[in-house]
Amino acid sequence: MPREDEAQPRTSNWGPKEYEWAREQAERYDETAGTEAAELRGRPIVVFTNRGAKSGRLYKTAVMRVEHDGVYAAVASKGGAPENPKWYANLKAHPRVELRDGAVKREYIAREVSGMERDEWWARAVEAWPDYAEYQKKTDRTIPVFVFEPVPAGSADED
Repeated sequence: MPREDEAQPRTSNWGPKEYEWAREQAERYDETAGTEAAELRGRPIVVFTNRGAKSGRLYKTAVMRVEHDGVYAAVASKGGAPENPKWYANLKAHPRVELRDGAVKREYIAREVSGMERDEWWARAVEAWPDYAEYQKKTDRTIPVFVFEPVPAGSADED
């Protein structure tokens, strides 16, 4: 994964205007090395950086902090919309990410989970952000859950 400072300016490649709050959250979190804007409504967030599926550009995404034993989860809820967020396709195409949790940054490999493993992570996610349960009621799709597992030391830089 290229360095975070190689990311494209977020203002030029960010999604629709309704995601302005998310862009601002990710930028503020990044600019303060995770010391400010590290929460949403009193709940902690993390920011991951990954490549765009089509553009190859780097993007930053703020998600709720769902962590267990050094592994993180990202829930592709999009607030219960009928479609997945754009970052879903990005993770499927380029699963290697850099995740910032406060001042700590580390490389991870993302994978979508299913079955009992998804159920376990879904329960953790709902505990971290209860709104996820309401989002699931609003949509017919099963909301995808990704886990981010640490990249072993000495692994190649590209995904």
